[in-house]
Amino acid sequence: MKEPIVIQNKLREAMGHLEKRFMEREELIRVLLLAIMSGEHLLLVGPPGSAKSQLARAAADLFGQEPYFDYLLTRFTTPDELFGPVSLQKLKNDEYIRLTEGYLPSARFAFLDEIFKANSAILNSLLSVLNERIFFNGRHKQISPLLFLMAASNELPEDNEQLAALYDRFLFRFEVEYVKQISSFELMFQAPTTPVPALLATDMVKQVNQQAADVQLPESLIYMLFQLKTALEEQEYVLSDRRWHKIGHTWKISAAIHGRSAVNVWDTVLTPHLLWDFPEDLVDIRTIFDTLFQDMLKREMEQELPLLTYNLTVKKWLDKEDELHAFQFKKEIGGALNKDAAERLKATTEECRTELEETARSLRGRLVSWQEKEKKLPEWIASQSIFLQHPDQYAVKFTHLRIQGERILQTIQGLYRTLFDREIPGIVYDYTL
Repeated sequence: MKEPIVIQNKLREAMGHLEKRFMEREELIRVLLLAIMSGEHLLLVGPPGSAKSQLARAAADLFGQEPYFDYLLTRFTTPDELFGPVSLQKLKNDEYIRLTEGYLPSARFAFLDEIFKANSAILNSLLSVLNERIFFNGRHKQISPLLFLMAASNELPEDNEQLAALYDRFLFRFEVEYVKQISSFELMFQAPTTPVPALLATDMVKQVNQQAADVQLPESLIYMLFQLKTALEEQEYVLSDRRWHKIGHTWKISAAIHGRSAVNVWDTVLTPHLLWDFPEDLVDIRTIFDTLFQDMLKREMEQELPLLTYNLTVKKWLDKEDELHAFQFKKEIGGALNKDAAERLKATTEECRTELEETARSLRGRLVSWQEKEKKLPEWIASQSIFLQHPDQYAVKFTHLRIQGERILQTIQGLYRTLFDREIPGIVYDYTL
């Protein structure tokens, strides 16, 4: 059994080789590798000549000499071209059997270009191969060894029920564009032309999937997934239950790759590419996801910076601010209060003073420690997931958590000044960082 660190290093090395050959495809390469490790299929939407078929071939090369099949579909493509010719020998014996060796049903990896051009004679067989890994060869069910299929299309399917079913078989989706940066354009002419080395193995994928079966999906992550579902449906983005279940499975795969026994927020980073039906929706979907990601990050970092707990304390005393402030004011001007009310408010005021001081000291200490953590954040974040492309960008999310903490501390200090007309003893914090 390979250790998680060995698997991670193999995948990082694979990413490096692919990135040298395919410019401005860093995120796509991560999506591709997670799809392969999950045993799910990937659909690329983009113009001709954007290296889609080359990337599919390179992905297969990572696994050595595994059977590979690719084909360009048209309206006139026949089942023979995809699934193999009918055996004339068997036909003599009244058996309708295809010779599938060297065709899609016997492939481990495959690439189908212009997949939505497939006609109805091909669709049903294609659906069962993609989903159940079964090819109905005459009266026999033939198990297909297919691990991963990448498909490409210049356009998305029209409102056709059969094509919609095919579209739903592709859990991972990615829009591909031409190279934009001049530096990438220059590197394109210097890219290696040799095949990528065989770094991965199907046994590794099998091992990861076996380990993923034991990975827990915590209630907090299930709740995040449900929040995501609800938020998307409010914007009229609707996904099937099957799709949501598979998204949870990919999170478990990521956790298994990183040697975790339970999914955490870092296993969700590629999720937006599993959600959209139309590429133009990705921006809105990513915004919705990022909001929930930030909330989940806050929950997962609660032990180090318990903002939720501090917020509850602040809310508790803000709700009593007017009552306590009135009590302080009446004391100063000698206002009359009955004895029981005076004793109760005196005790509550003292409790407030103590709790605000203790909370401020605790929060200040946490914030100072957090500032030290921020200095090494990119390295720490990078260690959480190999699928993160720019760890420094995620470090900004931690800065947002610190800023929220600083706002809470300012609120505590302001409330303390209002109620007790002085600063909290011993609390000095530099807000200019």
